[in-house]
Amino acid sequence: MEVPAVLRHAKISAQKCRLVANQVRGLPVEKALYVLKFSPKKASKMVKKLLESAIANAENNDGLDVDELRVSTIFVDEATTHKRFRARAKGRSAQILKRTCHVTLKVSDTQESK
Repeated sequence: MEVPAVLRHAKISAQKCRLVANQVRGLPVEKALYVLKFSPKKASKMVKKLLESAIANAENNDGLDVDELRVSTIFVDEATTHKRFRARAKGRSAQILKRTCHVTLKVSDTQESK
């Protein structure tokens, strides 16, 4: 059984968050938490909190055993981009794009064969 957790409008670009998501895809949750704890990336703190939420959802809502859970699916999609402007020389302006992303993580207690 898969149990999801979703983080919406995370204030980080999808490209940066995918680097962390690729590290934990398919790992058991205990090992994934360990990898995220010692990762220096900003996205690792967001993904770690999301993984803990998915574990709590699986344990409390569906009664699954935490020791058997693994990260079955994790993907990162782009969200809205906030557009800002910075003043430049000679009265011109330059655009600043503040990107956000949506992270979807699912934990499962079954081993998928792929």
